[in-house]
Amino acid sequence: MMKSTAKVVLEENGGIKEYFVHENESIYVPKTTKHRLVNPGKIPLELIEVQVGEYVEEDDIVRFNDVYGRC
Repeated sequence: MMKSTAKVVLEENGGIKEYFVHENESIYVPKTTKHRLVNPGKIPLELIEVQVGEYVEEDDIVRFNDVYGRC
């Protein structure tokens, strides 16, 4: 579930694809796909992230470029 609009940037097939996801829409990010979530607007972005699979802990996340200073 989401309020506002999100821009989802995915690295696909050696290139970059951008998708705009609106309220009541969803997007699937395949395992190991580099991705970034952006709020392109002024309204605060609220979303629910659902992880699926056998292992869904946070310690397997690799951050390549993090403007928020997380490890």
